[in-house]
Amino acid sequence: MSGALATALRVVWQLRHDPRSVVMLLLLPTILLLLFRYVFDHQPEVFARVGPQMLALFPFILMFLITSVTMVRERTSGTLERLLTTPLPRGGLIGGYALAFSLVALVQSAISLAVGQWALDLGLDRPWEGLVFAILGSVVGTALGLLASAFARTEFQAVQFMPLAIIPQILVCGLLVPVDQMPDVLRWLSVVMPLTYATDAFTSLAAGETSGERVTDLLVLIAFAIGSVALASLTLRRRTP
Repeated sequence: MSGALATALRVVWQLRHDPRSVVMLLLLPTILLLLFRYVFDHQPEVFARVGPQMLALFPFILMFLITSVTMVRERTSGTLERLLTTPLPRGGLIGGYALAFSLVALVQSAISLAVGQWALDLGLDRPWEGLVFAILGSVVGTALGLLASAFARTEFQAVQFMPLAIIPQILVCGLLVPVDQMPDVLRWLSVVMPLTYATDAFTSLAAGETSGERVTDLLVLIAFAIGSVALASLTLRRRTP
């Protein structure tokens, strides 16, 4: 645990020296949400349906990209190999990166949720639950980014994983068409996509449903986050090819 905390502190300290990246990480989801609101300025009913889902979608995508690219950069610079020569276990190393980016996700999600709830009037029934699901969505994006980075040799390859890992989830998560109106094969596909559960939770919050309706979403997102981090640690190579 101490090794994971030390790794997390190192990553956070590195981010402090890159203020432009910090601003992008913290504010870009909110900026995109505001832009999306004005795209549908004359169709408020459309934004009322999809706006809450954006609170899960934008942080998920951004954390996936930032995490995957950062991990590949750590590998190509030799930082990962140096860390792996220490007694720190692979799980602790990956856990440290996950913890660092989860802290970023906490601040990022709080900002975007506050703007969405009180400036854009998304009308979430329980904003604090929205914060939990926004953070979970960001953490799952982070975990998937860690996993994707294990299979990328360069930063460009890491970016190329987005069409494979993210776009299919956007198409079947219920953002464009409600899941229950999709063909059977797409509904089955949506079941194994974590973004489906993140967007479903926000749809449920906007509809004023009880917390019990979101228990499955909560458990599945936690399982995806833990599973992705575990797989990333198993695929972490001791030596860069």
